[in-house]
Amino acid sequence: MAHRFSIREIARQAGVSDATVDRVIHARAGVRAGTIGQVKQAIVDLEAQSTQLELSGRQFMIDVVVDAPARFHMAARRALEAELPLLRPAAFRARFHMRERWAAGSLVLELDAIIRRGSHGVLLKAPDTPEIAAAVQRLFQAGIPVVTFVTDLPRSPRLAYVGMDNRAAGATAAYLMHSWLVGRHGSVAVTLSSGIFQGEEEREMGFRATMRSLGGRRDVHFLPASDGLDSTAFELMRAALAEYPDLSGVYSPGGGNPGLARAWREAGHMPKVFIGHDLNPENALLLADGTLSVVLHHKLQGDMHSACRALMHFHGALPGGWTPPPTPIDVITPYNMPPGPHR
Repeated sequence: MAHRFSIREIARQAGVSDATVDRVIHARAGVRAGTIGQVKQAIVDLEAQSTQLELSGRQFMIDVVVDAPARFHMAARRALEAELPLLRPAAFRARFHMRERWAAGSLVLELDAIIRRGSHGVLLKAPDTPEIAAAVQRLFQAGIPVVTFVTDLPRSPRLAYVGMDNRAAGATAAYLMHSWLVGRHGSVAVTLSSGIFQGEEEREMGFRATMRSLGGRRDVHFLPASDGLDSTAFELMRAALAEYPDLSGVYSPGGGNPGLARAWREAGHMPKVFIGHDLNPENALLLADGTLSVVLHHKLQGDMHSACRALMHFHGALPGGWTPPPTPIDVITPYNMPPGPHR
């Protein structure tokens, strides 16, 4: 296994022992397949972050823990790796723990494992549940700060939240939906990927309150959670189109937009207004071909910058305290879409 890093560097990156790395590198028996993959991924991550290894100044090892569809994993990884070289003279390295669906309790176990390994901080996108809040409490007690991003854990002792103002994003979606449907009949559907992500709940609440404040008697149907997966989103929207034949608009605070669009196409018509979040590759294609009317987007790299800055303040590498401001919300149409690649 060709590489240019010491066994100790790889072990620290992978979160395993030096002996385990030695066995993997020399293809010795007695190592689980998952651990072998973990060591190989650590070498890939070290290559991607090699610039950081050459920097002088304060050094930080952080952990990025994400519960989200796979398309978000690479977006978060790319955003952080693009930001790391800009943090000089501090040198950040990151370990990534990302899954599309964590088994029951396994995300909490991962957070507890970080306490045992040690870390300068955790960047966390996770459901707002009592179990995860309790794990953040244990990290806090161990002196490991947690910064939530995209979605918050407001009842936990996290250091900071970085990301857009989700309630304002939902209100923006309602304003656009109301404005574009003036004079048209029909109801609106709202689709969440999960009911336990605080960010999506905030978007839904902002949408609901603003639609109500803007007046009118338009029905708004809140569909069951889809886990952000295209296949589930397709089935939910197909059922909604059968139940609510007057649907004319869709607000998708979560994901699964290709699946939502497929259900509409198979029904033989498209929504008058279709609003999504995040300019990822799938949404960029749907925006370019006119399926999506608009995408509400915020720059993940800005979140990563704010998160790392918050950690530097915590550890005294920057003076004083600091509260990250909300990441600006960009309203992206087919006519102001930035050139790719999209996150």
